[in-house]
Parts: sequence; structure tokens; C-alpha cells
Amino acid sequence: MATTPDAGKAGLAGRKPLVIAHRGASGYLPDHTIAAYRRAIDMGADFIEPDVVSTRDGVLVVRHEPMLSQTTNVADLPEFAARRRTMLLDGVAVTDWFTTDFTLAELKTLRARQPMAWRDQGHNDRYGVATLQEVIDLAKTESARLGRGIGREIGIAPETKHPTWHAAQGLPLEDRLVATLDAAGWKDRAAPVIIQSFETGNLRYLRRRTGVRLLQLVDGGGPDAAGAMTLAPDNMRPYDWTVTGDSRTWADLLTPAGLADVKTWADYVAPWKLWLIPTRAATVGDGVAPDAAGEGARLTLPPTGIVRDAHAVGLGVVTWTLRSEPRFLAASYGGDPAKEVQAFIDLGVDGLFSDFPDVAVTARDAARR
Repeated sequence: MATTPDAGKAGLAGRKPLVIAHRGASGYLPDHTIAAYRRAIDMGADFIEPDVVSTRDGVLVVRHEPMLSQTTNVADLPEFAARRRTMLLDGVAVTDWFTTDFTLAELKTLRARQPMAWRDQGHNDRYGVATLQEVIDLAKTESARLGRGIGREIGIAPETKHPTWHAAQGLPLEDRLVATLDAAGWKDRAAPVIIQSFETGNLRYLRRRTGVRLLQLVDGGGPDAAGAMTLAPDNMRPYDWTVTGDSRTWADLLTPAGLADVKTWADYVAPWKLWLIPTRAATVGDGVAPDAAGEGARLTLPPTGIVRDAHAVGLGVVTWTLRSEPRFLAASYGGDPAKEVQAFIDLGVDGLFSDFPDVAVTARDAARR
């Protein structure tokens, strides 16, 4: 993989990068709630991100995963105790409550919770589970309101969660998603929509079914001490590749040839941020606090050439997920999340997913060009 940085370049279209509110303003409020999306819009986000899963009766709702225990109060409700079960999710046994075992009416009785223990828990149980249609309605209403003043349009970036798994439950996501977007009048590249997936087959299918923009997500396991990306045995590649016996890995999507292939079905590629700016473990003498944890105990390395290579084949590049807490910031940024935003803007990315859209928007708008 090329290692020459793409530093100092503008994004593919020569515009400032999009700020996509990851699960809404999820750094402040419970994920995927209308309140979190509304807060993100108020903070200036260009797009809001609804992760799309299905109910038992085929309604598209927004949750980070089809599992419910981390993001709702389902475990506290005795009437649903018997719904807890073990299922294989992308080849891994998971014991939880699953959206596909609940009707929409039942899901509407649940209350949302902040899944990250170090974040504000004061908003737990105040908001319900939202449907994709409710998110679309919010985006349209807010676009109409803001458009009257500054011509601002709010986009949505729905992610199809575990599409192969959903299809195996008899609840495929793609046609319902396209029908919902079509009903909203969102059918072509001009629509304020970018559909995402970690799988490739469903994006290929969607390319034939809709004209809206598509985005290929690229995962990773984690960097080793020297900064090289490692891949977990149960997450080495898009799951549809595992099912079909394709032996390629996430890394193969990010070679020049892999990116050219991605361009045949997607408009953007979205690698995890450490594919673009790797980090290495801090060592004695680096001056990093000895009690630093997570990314805080690591230092950035020179950028890879992925942004340059993607732009060369006409792919936009988006990266994820920027978070303001020290545990998610490399020590090189000195505890300042704006410096991380600047580093990716210097690299020439076309979009950033952030849990803290206010921080990302402020840093993006103040960034050097």
C-alpha cells in the first residue's frame, strides 16, 4: 500500500468536508433518538446518520445494532424477558434482545439509553425508538426551516446494518429502504442521501435500484504497536465475502486496484481513521502520560496514500469516527480534538463522521485551507 501522504489537498470536489453526525449528537444524547438528531442539526451537521435495522413486521427503525440491551431499557421490562435469546450474527453467537423479534408497536414502548458509560447518563429513558421515516421527516422539516434563512439542507446517511443477516431473517433491508427514499422524492445523486454499508453485495444491488450516492465502509481490527493494521479473525472482511468464500480482506479494498473496484459500485469509500493516519504505541521517552489509555497512549505516524489513491479513481473519502474524549485521541493531538479534524482536512478527506458534531463543525470551519 502506498505511503505517500495526500496532505494539503482539498477534497475531491474542492469543497470543505461534510460533517456527518454519527448516530446524531451521540456524544451528548442517547444514540439514534430524534432528540440526538435535532441536537446535531442545531450544531451545524451537514448530514445525520441513522443506522437502519428491521422490526418483525418489516418496519425500518434506527438502532446502532439489531441488539437492544445496550441502547434501550429492554432488560428492565419483564414482559419481554422471554425474548432474550442467542443468535448467530455474522457468524458470532450473540445473546440479546433483537429488533427482529419485536413489532414496531412493541419497540415503541422501549426507552433509549446512552450506551457509553463515561458519557452523560442523565438523558436515559427520556426518548423512544425512532423509525427511519421519522428521521426523514425531521430532516425535511429542518431543511425547510433552515432553507428559508441560509439555504441549508440536511442530509441523511443511512447505514444498512448486517444486510446478509437481515436477509436470512426474511427481512431484507434494501427494497424497503429504496421504497422509503423514493417516497421522499430522493432518487438520484442530487438527493441529500448517502447510503452506507460494510458489505459489498447489497451496495452492488442498491446501485441497480437507486440513483442516490453510495458509500463503502471499511473496517479494521486495530493497529499493532508499530502502527500496522491488524484484522480480527471474526472480522477480516465484509461478511458477504465470508459467506461466498471470498478470501480477500478489508486491506484489499484499499489497494489502488481495490479502490478502482469499489468505484464500480460506490461513490465514496470510508475507511476507519487509522487506515488513513496510523498510530504507534508510545514508548519511554515520548513524553506521554503513563496513565494514558486507548489512543491517548499512541502517537500518529505519517499518513498513508489511501486518500490520494481513492481520489485518483474518482472516489470520495470519508473517515470515522471522531470523538472528543481523550481515550479516542492520539497523544499527538495534545488532547485537542480540533487538531485531529485539522489533520484529516489536511489529508484531503471529503467527510468526517463525528459523535460531537459541534466540535467537528467548528474545527472544520476554522481549519486552514
